[in-house]
Amino acid sequence: MQDVECVEFLQWALPRLHRRWPGFRKVRRTACKRVSRRIQELKLSGTRTYREFLGRNPGEWSILDSLLPITISSFYRDKAVFDFLGQTVLGEIAANAAAREDTLRAWSIGCASGEEPYTLMLAWRLGAQASFPGLDLRILATDVDATVLDRARAACYSISSLGQLPATWREQAFTRDTDRYCLRAEFRTGIDFCLQDIRLALPPEMFHLILCRNLVFTYFDESTQRQILERLFTRLLSGGALIIGHREVLPPGTTGLAPWPGAERLGIYARG
Repeated sequence: MQDVECVEFLQWALPRLHRRWPGFRKVRRTACKRVSRRIQELKLSGTRTYREFLGRNPGEWSILDSLLPITISSFYRDKAVFDFLGQTVLGEIAANAAAREDTLRAWSIGCASGEEPYTLMLAWRLGAQASFPGLDLRILATDVDATVLDRARAACYSISSLGQLPATWREQAFTRDTDRYCLRAEFRTGIDFCLQDIRLALPPEMFHLILCRNLVFTYFDESTQRQILERLFTRLLSGGALIIGHREVLPPGTTGLAPWPGAERLGIYARG
């Protein structure tokens, strides 16, 4: 499939799925390959006949939607964000949890192969937890893709995925298995991986920290962003933190959240 043809198709299809073209522009090759493969599976001649097929088969839209999630993940992705999280945010929300004699709870949305929730657990176990003996961190990690969740549970990665991770953390938390690095069992405990679509369902519990980075506010249209943000707000405790991608912005007019002091350019927000 030629790039021009794919771009034209995505610009037509994405709004119908409440997604936004600007979020896909730089990653369109991945989306185009998946769409092209689907067209071949259906033995269609191209995007024109695929459009016609979508018109005759409404159920195909959900299949197309399932082809669009983009997975780009690594440990300690966006170093400045995790530095600030470990040095400032975790300590403040942990103090709130400890004052309530509560378990510290975090939710990683769009967790992909597990790099984000595992990085968070390492930041806690190898850093902030020392100031809060006896306080446990529980992480719910969700994604719409069962395949990447299986990889997350396996917890073995190439060295390239660990490139941004502090070397001392890598030495303490991983064992080498030929060409892969596998996370030690003690750093996997406390994390629950769950198949879930943020558009359709919410977990029942409340959280001190929600990470929703490079997903909702990149790939979905503004109306969907607002709907999801309202849902997230119902799960974020007062004094808790919401972290979005550092290049993402919340919908105009968002209330109830303020940039975390000192993290105005990091996508970290505090709930009042």
